[in-house]
Formats: sequence, C-alpha cells, structure tokens
Amino acid sequence: MLVVGLMSGTSLDGIDASLVKIDGFGTSTKIKVIKSTFLPYEQTLKEELLSAMDKKRSNVEQICSLNFKLGYLFADGVKKVCREADIPLSQIDLIGSHGQTIYHLPNPLPPLTKSSLQIGDPSVLAYETKTLVVSNFRAMDIAAGGEGAPLIPYIDWLLFRSKRKGRILQNIGGIGNCTVLKRNAKKEDIIAFDTGPGNMIIDELCRTLLNIPYDANGEIASQGKVHHDVIAKLMDHDFFKKSPPKSTGREEFGREFTLKMIKNFSDLSAKDLIATATYFTAYSIAEAYKRFVFPEAKIDEIVVSGGGGNNKTLLKMIQSLLPDKKLIKMDDLGVTSDEKEAVGFAVLANEYIYQQKTNMPKATGAKEFVLLGQLTFPPYGDQKKLLTKTLLT
Repeated sequence: MLVVGLMSGTSLDGIDASLVKIDGFGTSTKIKVIKSTFLPYEQTLKEELLSAMDKKRSNVEQICSLNFKLGYLFADGVKKVCREADIPLSQIDLIGSHGQTIYHLPNPLPPLTKSSLQIGDPSVLAYETKTLVVSNFRAMDIAAGGEGAPLIPYIDWLLFRSKRKGRILQNIGGIGNCTVLKRNAKKEDIIAFDTGPGNMIIDELCRTLLNIPYDANGEIASQGKVHHDVIAKLMDHDFFKKSPPKSTGREEFGREFTLKMIKNFSDLSAKDLIATATYFTAYSIAEAYKRFVFPEAKIDEIVVSGGGGNNKTLLKMIQSLLPDKKLIKMDDLGVTSDEKEAVGFAVLANEYIYQQKTNMPKATGAKEFVLLGQLTFPPYGDQKKLLTKTLLT
C-alpha cells in the first residue's frame, strides 16, 4: 500500500509528512520511504497553539476553530508530499495522522480524568484527500488504563530491532522519549518511557529572551556556561522521581516552567540559561538510562532522532555523560531523524488495517494489548470496496 504518515509534535514547528510504500504487516513489514516533506507552521498559528495549550489563556472557541484549521493543514501536508513525489493523490491508499497534542493528562488529580487531546479533525482530512484516514491513536490505550504514550516503541521494535546489538532509540522533540531494545528483543521485552524535556525549554528560552524560534545547531548553548547548581534544582522535579511507565508534556515543562526558571535564576545571562537548559535535557536523558535502562539491558548504541539530533551541543553533552556508549543518528539506520515519526504513523495506520495490537503495556501502563486508532472514511464511495482495496477482507 501507499500510505502517508503525518506528525506534528510538541515542538510546534509544523507538519512532517512521509509517503511510504508498505508491504505486509507485523514482523513481515517491509517499508520504502518514497518522499518526506515538511510544512512549517506560520508564527501566528504557532502562537494560537501555544495559547490553546496554556490553561490561563486557552478558550473553547479557539480550540474548536484550531481543530478544523489543522485538519485542512494536514490535508495540505498530504497533497504537498504527493506533489513532490509526483504521485497522484488518487493513488494513496491510506493516511495515518497523529494530530497535534494540545493537552496530555496521564496522571491528573481528582476530579480530572486521565486523558489526552489531539486535534486536526480527520473528517476534514478524509474529505480533502478523498482517502481513508486512521487517527486518534492514543485514546484506546488510555481507555485500557494506560497513559496513551509513548506510541512509537512498537515501530522502533518492528523496524530497528537487532539480533546482535542492544539499542536505545532516543527521540528528542519537544519532549524526550526512549525505546529500549535488548538484543533480539521480543515485543514483550520492550521498555519505553519519556525521559523529560527535549527541546521544549530551550526553544521557549530562545523565544522569550532572544525572540528567535530555537537554538540552531546549539550555537548559543556552546557559548554559555552550564550552572550545575541550577541543574540540581531542576532535577528535583517530581517527574524524575517516578519510575516508568511515565509520560510528560508541555503541561509540566512548557512556558510556565520556563518563565519560572527565568525568574528564579534572573542573575544568569540568556546564553548561560540556554546552555544550562541544554545540559538539563542531556543530563535527564543520561540519568534516566542509568536508573531505569542499564540495570535491565546491555546497550551497545544509542540512536538519536528528532529535532534535538540537529543540536550539536546537546549531542556532545549526552556523549560526555555516557562516554562508553556509541551515539549515532537515526539516519545511519536508513530513516532520517526528521521523518522517523511520520513514517511511524504510516506504519501504525497500516497495522490498524491489519488489526494488529500496537500499544506497549509495559511502556504505557495499559492493562493489555489493544488496537490503536480510529477509522474515518472519505465522504462518499463504496466503503466495502475501500476496505477491500486496503487489503482488509
């Protein structure tokens, strides 16, 4: 099948779209990435999303509008990747869309209920592309008692397990998350959890203090001084005291956390704050491995993906904290760092069509393995024929 995977992460940069040819399912899955592209968010939209994620500024009218606005943008992402691949939209069999997370409540206090909200309405996407859509991948895991995150560990296992090497696949987007694959790992062996902040605090410091979107290549951090006394205070956050399974998001490490950091350490320069925040990400990743991974598995290499993989200063810091481990980029395994998650949602959509259970209870805390995703048909046509076309009989 030809499947387009769509991802928009916590960094709020824009939409990653990957067109993937997929043969088979489960452990027989074979993929070929035909084309990947990126559709950046305009600054005004990014500000709208940041506002919608902020409890003090958010409102229902804004969220209602954004849900459909993003649906059209996701459709634009599908059309763009097809256009760049020179493949007619009509030849696409399936779309897998993660949507845009605007709030994640894995462990709320009463009277709130465990939940997660991704927007970007799949009906708009299905209508605009006239294609079958699988979306809302987190909900069923939460219904089964899990946190609905992380979602990518199944893909990591399916595509990157090795008989000879123990691997940690570390994604560094807005939030950092890792998948631990022991040598010759079985599905039941997977360990996965969020490690803490990725680029989120660094980006917010750049926006607030320097009026730039992010620290390109870690240049600013490389010029600043890391304040280890500040690191010790930041690591006192409750999230780091929890054992996996665990997940986090902008609710804990977003704008509110960053503004508090600026206020509490107002004597530090912008460069020093950014350097310290970068080290905080590196240190939280290394500490997570030392506490929860290395006692359980022999690790030969750490494979980095996501936007953080482009931050040279961050990678140097991680390597300095883990000097005896080999650090490589996802690109070395045949999928680029930037496209990995979009490719992942193409594969998850394919797995849903074949009724494969793709959550990882050991990673999310769910009671059992369940199907992830919901199906949205295009606005007209023979639904039986559509399902037959996508190999479900």
